[in-house]
Amino acid sequence: MTAAFTQLQANLDAIAQQGLYRSRRVMASPQGIHLQIDGRHIVNFCSNDYLGLANHPDVVSAFKTAADHYGVGSGSAHLICGHSVAHHALEEELAAFTGRDRALLFSTGYMANIGVISALLSRGDAVFEDRLNHASLLDGGLLSGAKFKRYAHADVENLNVHLKKASGNKLIVTDGVFSMDGDFAPLQVLTAAAKANEAWLMVDDAHGLGIIGEHGGGLLEYFKLDQADVPVLMGTLGKGFGTFGAFVAGSETLIETLIQKARTYIYTTALPAAVAEATRASLKIVITESWRRDKLKNLAKRFRLGAAQLGLELISPICADNLNPAGWVSGSVTQQPEDLAAANITSAIQPIIIGDSQRVIEISNALLSAGFLVSAIRPPTVPQGSARLRVTFSALHEEQQVDQLLDALDKAMAKHEAQS
Repeated sequence: MTAAFTQLQANLDAIAQQGLYRSRRVMASPQGIHLQIDGRHIVNFCSNDYLGLANHPDVVSAFKTAADHYGVGSGSAHLICGHSVAHHALEEELAAFTGRDRALLFSTGYMANIGVISALLSRGDAVFEDRLNHASLLDGGLLSGAKFKRYAHADVENLNVHLKKASGNKLIVTDGVFSMDGDFAPLQVLTAAAKANEAWLMVDDAHGLGIIGEHGGGLLEYFKLDQADVPVLMGTLGKGFGTFGAFVAGSETLIETLIQKARTYIYTTALPAAVAEATRASLKIVITESWRRDKLKNLAKRFRLGAAQLGLELISPICADNLNPAGWVSGSVTQQPEDLAAANITSAIQPIIIGDSQRVIEISNALLSAGFLVSAIRPPTVPQGSARLRVTFSALHEEQQVDQLLDALDKAMAKHEAQS
C-alpha cells in the first residue's frame, strides 16, 4: 500500500473512532414501510417516500408502459436528442402544479441546485445561505465563484446585515423544509428581505412539495407566495413524488437562462423517459389524493405528542402562532403536548436530538433489533453535539406502528441510560 493510501486508511480509522463511520444496508424488498434486511422484516421509519408512491401500482404501471415505448435509457442530454414528449409533458404539468411560467427537469436535485446557483451568479455577485441548508445548496454557492455568506439559521436580521454590505447580483438561498430538522424557513420575511434589498430568493422545497399545503404545493402554497415572491423554486421528484430526478420552476426568462447556462443541465444525460411518465402518474395522485397529506400530518402529530410525553427532545417546526413569521422560533425545544394543540402544520421529518454520536448509533441499533429502521444522523451532516435519530413518516404507516415505535424508543433509551 502506498503512503497516500496508508493515510487514507488512517483517516477511515479516525472516522470510526469518533462514531462517525457510515455504512450501507442492503435491501431485498421494494421501497415502502416494510423492508427485508438480512432476512428480517423491518418497519421503515427513515424513508423520504413520504406519500408512499415509490411502489404505487399506478406509478409502476406507467413506468412499465413507458419503458416498453421509450426503452430504458434516454440516449443523450436534453439539448442533443434526449428530450422526449414525456419529459416535455412533465415539465408543463409541473409548471401548472407550482403556478409558474415554466419548469425544467434536472437529473438529480444535487445537479439542479449546483446548476441554478452557478448559472445565476459569478464573481462580483453574492450568495447568502441559511447555515443549515442542504449540502447541495452550500456546494452550489461555493462553486458559483460569488461571494459566499452563511447566515444564522432562520435569522433574517442576521441575513439583512450581510445583504446591506453586498454589491452585484444578490441571491438568497434556503431550504423550505430543512431536511435534518424538519422545521420551516420563514419564507414570508425572507421574501420581504429579498425585495427590500433587490435580491433574488431561491427556495429548495424538496421536503415540502407534495406534503405541505392543501393541494400539495409545499411551503409556498402554505404561505401563499407566488413566482413574484419566490423567483426560483427547486423541487425533487424522489421524495413526495416517489420517483427520481428534480426540477426548477420559474419565469420564462429564468428557465431559458438555465437551458443556456446551467452546466449540470447541458452536460448530462437526461433522466429516462419512463421515469418522467411514472412521475406524471404520481403527480396526479399527489393532486387528487389529499388524504395522504392529512394522514401524514396526523401521524406526525401523534408521534410528537407521544414523544413529548416520554420527555424526548424534539425540534419545533414553527412558532406557536405559525402564521406570524415575526415570531419565528428556531433551534431545538422540548415540545409539550399543549403546544401541539394549537399547531395545524408539521412536517414528515421528526428528529429526536440525542447529542453524542456513539450514543445515537447504539440507540438506532437497539431500534433495529426491535424491528424498526431509524437513521442515526451524525456530524458533519448535522452540527457537532446534535446527533439525532431522524424519524420520518409515510402515508402508508398506521397509528399502531407509530405507537409501537414510541414504545421501542422508550425501552431503547431506558436501556441505554441504565448501561451508561
